Amino acid sequence: MQSAASGLIGNPLMTRRVLIAASLALALAGAVPLAGTAVRAEVAVAPFDGSLQRLAEILGALHYLRSICGANEGMKWRNEMQAVMDAEAPSGDRRARMIASFNRGYRGYQQTYRSCTPAADLVIRRYLEEGSKIAREMTARYAN
Repeated sequence: MQSAASGLIGNPLMTRRVLIAASLALALAGAVPLAGTAVRAEVAVAPFDGSLQRLAEILGALHYLRSICGANEGMKWRNEMQAVMDAEAPSGDRRARMIASFNRGYRGYQQTYRSCTPAADLVIRRYLEEGSKIAREMTARYAN
């Protein structure tokens, strides 16, 4: 029987796989923001949307920062975000919020850093840790 929380996830098994992949990518640890617009308003908000939006912001920041710090990962972090979007299949306001979070993370550091600095390296390490933690917690709690 499906719980109310897992019923809010488009495909719990797919979401679990994506979150595990994102967790691994963050643990192992590019420059085009995601584009998109809202189509219609969402009626329900998933209980994990705040965490998902934070993860999206972290992925956006990593997409920019890892690129300027010479990680040569190409589109890795944007692709991770796309995998989350594909698994969740959000629409309307929910989709727009996720995209805005990714772009906010990307653009926030794009405006501040033009080259890799010790501070940028520190941010990367902290975001890899925080992103891994969020992915693990969401997987444990919502992807039964």
